[in-house]
Amino acid sequence: MVKKCVLWYLVFAMFVIGMVPRVEAGFVASEPVGSSITRGADLERIRTVLELKAVHQRLQDIGFTADEIAVRLADMSDDQIHRLAQRLDEMRVGGDAGIVIGVIVVVLLVGIIYLFVTGRLSMN
Repeated sequence: MVKKCVLWYLVFAMFVIGMVPRVEAGFVASEPVGSSITRGADLERIRTVLELKAVHQRLQDIGFTADEIAVRLADMSDDQIHRLAQRLDEMRVGGDAGIVIGVIVVVLLVGIIYLFVTGRLSMN
């Protein structure tokens, strides 16, 4: 009886698998993500960051003049400018301070809970 059920299950499964149409697949050339952003918009975002006082001062300390920066921006390709504009969004002044603040808060909470549990700190 079990062999007969398995046999009919396999016949039905092969019938269903045989009904699935054949699909041809291949690689499709992809466009860069965010290709709708124009060179002008990216350049404007970069220039906005370069106009910040701290960035401008740091570039002067390194030895770049405003003219040299403009020439280098003009020489960059559209892809390079777009990647630079995207990376500017990821950069933060001072690094990732959120992690440091989170660790400090956790340490303080553990310390306060420890003091409550040991009885050294009370709500009297």
